[in-house]
Amino acid sequence: MSDYHHLRFHREHQENAAHPFGTGAYGRFAEKVARSMGTPQFLIGQTTFLIVWILLNGVVLHGSAVWDVYPFILLNLMLSFQAAYAAPLILVASNRQGERDALRADADAQHREDVANKAHVLLDRLVKLLHQNTDITTQVHVLTEQMTKLTEEVHAHICGGETPAGE
Repeated sequence: MSDYHHLRFHREHQENAAHPFGTGAYGRFAEKVARSMGTPQFLIGQTTFLIVWILLNGVVLHGSAVWDVYPFILLNLMLSFQAAYAAPLILVASNRQGERDALRADADAQHREDVANKAHVLLDRLVKLLHQNTDITTQVHVLTEQMTKLTEEVHAHICGGETPAGE
């Protein structure tokens, strides 16, 4: 396989884009959280948790068994805590995705520029070949006329001045 590969400009940017949250434990954790927050599984799980919490504390359990009475202040505190941590992680993920997109856009622009330069070089070669072809065609035409004239002269010399048949 040749060294020419359609993703060759992306290779030099892969190192920067490979670890968008860093390589440490925080980076891995932030990436997992950011990737999971918008999934249907997360939304279904969170909705199920909220429904169970509200049903248990508002309808099923009574008296001293209730750990979070209406208006569910503990639940509100937990959701606020979750939002306080989720929002920055999602913003970090969004910023890193923007950086990866910028790297890819730069690589794509570099690739398009390279393709345009190669196309220009090929076009110049094609124009040169067309000029050479035109020159050769002109030379062939001149040589054909000379051969026709020489053939007529030889024929006239051999036949004693008669013109060739069919003219």
